[in-house]
Amino acid sequence: LRNQPMMRPHPSMLLLQRMPPHPLRQRLRRKTLRPRRRRPPPARDNNIMIHSMTGFGDAQYEANGVSFLVEIRSLNNRFLKTTIKLPDPLVFIEPVVERLIRQELSRGSVTCTIHMRHVADEGPFEVNQAAVNNYLRSLQQLLTLQAAKGPYTIDLASLLELPGVTETRAYSQAEHERFQTILIDLVAGALTNLRRMRAEEGAGLAEDLRRQCLVIEENLSALAKLTDEVLKNYHQRLQQRANILLAEAKLKLDDDQLAREVALFAERCDINEEIHRLQSHLSQFRQAIDDEQQAGRRLDFITQEMLREANTIASKANDARISQHVVSIKVAIDRLKEQIQNAE
Repeated sequence: LRNQPMMRPHPSMLLLQRMPPHPLRQRLRRKTLRPRRRRPPPARDNNIMIHSMTGFGDAQYEANGVSFLVEIRSLNNRFLKTTIKLPDPLVFIEPVVERLIRQELSRGSVTCTIHMRHVADEGPFEVNQAAVNNYLRSLQQLLTLQAAKGPYTIDLASLLELPGVTETRAYSQAEHERFQTILIDLVAGALTNLRRMRAEEGAGLAEDLRRQCLVIEENLSALAKLTDEVLKNYHQRLQQRANILLAEAKLKLDDDQLAREVALFAERCDINEEIHRLQSHLSQFRQAIDDEQQAGRRLDFITQEMLREANTIASKANDARISQHVVSIKVAIDRLKEQIQNAE
């Protein structure tokens, strides 16, 4: 092997070895070796709380002889229903107002009313002089044809009510843009005042919901303490009744049969699982109150599950004390369902 001539590499291989690595490959290699940065978690807002759907907000502005007043009212509704009332010169801004409302609110029956008033000498309406002259000319011709004699008077108020006499003032494009800028700020201000009032109403609503949750929690604790006691009482009652019947018949009861009967009763009337699930729903309910502004739908679903668990406990209840606590729990859940109808 030593005497064999050594093979020389091909010139193309030498060229590839001398070529520097491609810059894109170096860039990709650096990216793969670079440690990945983790984004910090979003900041938690400690002031988040459920909002009520009942509220009122307004905003007013006056400049250049024109006064604007924006009033927004909201009531309960399962969905977001908007009603916008505008004067004729401001009809063009209705889509903008509706978009602003939908960006800020998610549920409720919202009514937005915009008032426009001219405080200067120039009013929002104009009198069509040509239409007035035509009406007067027609009246004059009618009097001439009827050969009427004597003085006649014309009621100006009735004349202004005739079609075409009064017309809405036409505004220029520049005035429309100015009105739109003003009204966007006014609607935003009215929505801010509305949300502030809904937040204040929501704070009182949250306190009432927490009180009802405390009532449910206290009754659940009492139920958890009663489960073992009810089972022991049933075992004692069953054994006493069996002993009385067997004494009369002069028979003897097998302890295994008594234990099986008690085990069947315990399986049929076991409510520990329902109590744990109801406690879990209660914890989720409280968390939704404190962590979500628009928690109305979530709270509604949770109360439905809570009522289902309470009904299951009621169907398994075999003791008067358990039935009393279940009634108290269902009354509190009904109170929750009633109150959250006003939650956004």
